[in-house]
Amino acid sequence: MSAILETRKLCFTYQKDMPDEKRAVNDISVAFESGETVGIIGHTGSGKSTFVQHLNGLLKPTSGQVLLGGQDIWQNKDRMREFRFRVGLVFQYPEYQLFEETVYRDVAFGPRNMGLSTEEIDRRVRSAIAFTGLGESVLDRSPFDLSGGQKRRVAIAGVLAMEPDVLVLDEPTSGLDPAGRRLMLDQIRDYHEKCGNTVLIVSHSMDDVARYADRVMVINEGGLFCYDETDRVFEQASTLEGMGLAIPTITDIMLRLRERGVNLGSPVYTVDELVERIGQALPLRKGGGKG
Repeated sequence: MSAILETRKLCFTYQKDMPDEKRAVNDISVAFESGETVGIIGHTGSGKSTFVQHLNGLLKPTSGQVLLGGQDIWQNKDRMREFRFRVGLVFQYPEYQLFEETVYRDVAFGPRNMGLSTEEIDRRVRSAIAFTGLGESVLDRSPFDLSGGQKRRVAIAGVLAMEPDVLVLDEPTSGLDPAGRRLMLDQIRDYHEKCGNTVLIVSHSMDDVARYADRVMVINEGGLFCYDETDRVFEQASTLEGMGLAIPTITDIMLRLRERGVNLGSPVYTVDELVERIGQALPLRKGGGKG
């Protein structure tokens, strides 16, 4: 695979040259490959949201570069609109961005601005709504008459309808209950598997990141601490905890068992997988006796 999106020595300073200036992103160089799902984690205020807002040009770097398909997105400002269509960014609480009279018009807003034909816009709207699990019956309804979870799916559909090469989601499950969070992430995974694009998920839930991400990027105090395969990142439990980050619950259990001499092998991230591993490590005695 090759990098679809990367940053080189990316830096961003709020209130530059002012007494209260703050370096929010500090010298981050990272490359995201085509087709992978990446979790982006870090403590509150670490710079995660500021970092991802650079990826489609919402913020301009103080220094450094953002490259999409090998091209610096700020080198030719005439192409910035195109780059923003190719890197779709879903903000935290995206339901607050809804504004059209109907769900259909809201989801169609991006494709319409891309200058697509009426037929292609219609195809994309219906496809995007299907990905989010909402039926076409909502298309003629006002988005403001929907539930909070439905509004969020409509807002995400509006970005999916642009069919971006890279989908960036900033805390997409924030405020949802566990069932709603799982449903949302399952739908994002299904979308990724069918479309094969790159998905970046900013999340405070280590369990969600561990379950869905191929690789994990850890941002600490504005800088890149590490970027590696999910298992390798969460093996650094004590270091992550020192940064104020929790590790996935199942990973924590496995590490505690390992300390007690029960090595269950490579990390798993669901209860069912953990139960299976324990069953393999501690088989029941023949004849139905206690294990």
